[in-house]
Amino acid sequence: MIDRSELLRVPVFADLPDDQLAWFISQCQEQLLKPGDTYIRQGDPAENMFVILEGEFQARGEINGETFAFPLKSGEVTGVLPFSRMKRTPVTGRALSNGRLLRFPSAQFPQLVQKMPELTTRLVGLMSDRIRETTRVEQQRDRLASLGKLSAGLAHELNNPASAAKRATGQLRQILKKIKDASHELGRRELTPAQKAEIENLEASFTQRDEPPPDALIASDIEEQIDSLLRSHGQNDLWQLSADLARRGVKSAAFESLFANLDADTARAALIRLAASVEIANLLNEIESSTSRISDLVLAIKEYTFMDQAPVQNVDIIKSLENTLTILNHKLKHGVIVKRDYQRVPLLVNSFGSELSQVWTNLIDNAVDAMDGNGELRVRTYREDPCVVVEIGDNGPGISPEVKPHIFEPFFTTKGVGQGTGLGLDTVQRIVKKHRGSIHVSSEPGNTRFQVWLPLAENPS
Repeated sequence: MIDRSELLRVPVFADLPDDQLAWFISQCQEQLLKPGDTYIRQGDPAENMFVILEGEFQARGEINGETFAFPLKSGEVTGVLPFSRMKRTPVTGRALSNGRLLRFPSAQFPQLVQKMPELTTRLVGLMSDRIRETTRVEQQRDRLASLGKLSAGLAHELNNPASAAKRATGQLRQILKKIKDASHELGRRELTPAQKAEIENLEASFTQRDEPPPDALIASDIEEQIDSLLRSHGQNDLWQLSADLARRGVKSAAFESLFANLDADTARAALIRLAASVEIANLLNEIESSTSRISDLVLAIKEYTFMDQAPVQNVDIIKSLENTLTILNHKLKHGVIVKRDYQRVPLLVNSFGSELSQVWTNLIDNAVDAMDGNGELRVRTYREDPCVVVEIGDNGPGISPEVKPHIFEPFFTTKGVGQGTGLGLDTVQRIVKKHRGSIHVSSEPGNTRFQVWLPLAENPS
């Protein structure tokens, strides 16, 4: 039989009266375990509270498709606690060493509340601590999962322009050899100043063109005209040159003077040089565009995270939204049309900028998921003194009336196992409340809208 002094060594039982301890012991069943023995199994009815007297134990379970384990040792209380809503045991508990524990049946909780009010208060506090720790772990897991998705998307977004720039530089090396050979060929010929000037003027006009490239059908017609002109002058093997010039929108009439003023071999060398110059201009534009895209993404990341900035500052809401849309471009570009409706006035909120970025990320990510990656995302901002209102909507199927009352509850999710923790909207609501704001939702098929109301900065400037 267990001695009351053993129970007093358990922190939640410290200083409790002997008669209460005696009653508690009388309601318990003592259990001896060897290494590997199981005292509870995941999925079993939650019918017992356990007081660990001796030994080391481990609880192991699964949440949202992810396995977790945590140690238990003598002096701890586990299992179902008073006022808990637990119906099924979420973990499997095993002994890691020889051990002893007490089983207290949950059916006796009503009597426990009456006979041991101080213990009840301590156990409720223990349950609150357990909930806070579980929530903290889940929020951390949710943040890591979100970070993982963002990182994967950004890696893809950065890889595309980086690959394009690398490919262009490789092609540039080949084209530079071609233009070098053509220049040597022209250098061996005795060109008049007028002929040199004509070639240089043509080269400048081709490489400095600001017009957008023609569409495929028009480019095909131009290519045929250039190829026909070249063949008429005996140049039957310059079809690739015709295609390169046509993509740049250079028309055949521009070359007629070359054949009129130069012999066939000199005109050929001049054409190869001109086409190479055009290709170099195209590749340089591609490299510039790709590196600019990389630079824009890096800047968006810095502004999204508010790296190297004060943690609390006046945040431009529109800029914050645009940075988030840039970061989430990998989810938007394959079927989501973004419709913006911004009120063009300073909409500054004194806030933790990176936390607001998290709000927009969760709301936009949920909207895209609700539309299954195809639909219309609506982002709107307007002023409603003394607040700025940010509205993020979608034309997905909507939120059912049964689900809507629960969407802000911690751990509530409509996604499949392993796809969501149910903390996204809970996190959003906590951040919005932290900024003295509020969030509202309205939903019907084809029109779901989340409205975030945030107080404007007192002295926007």
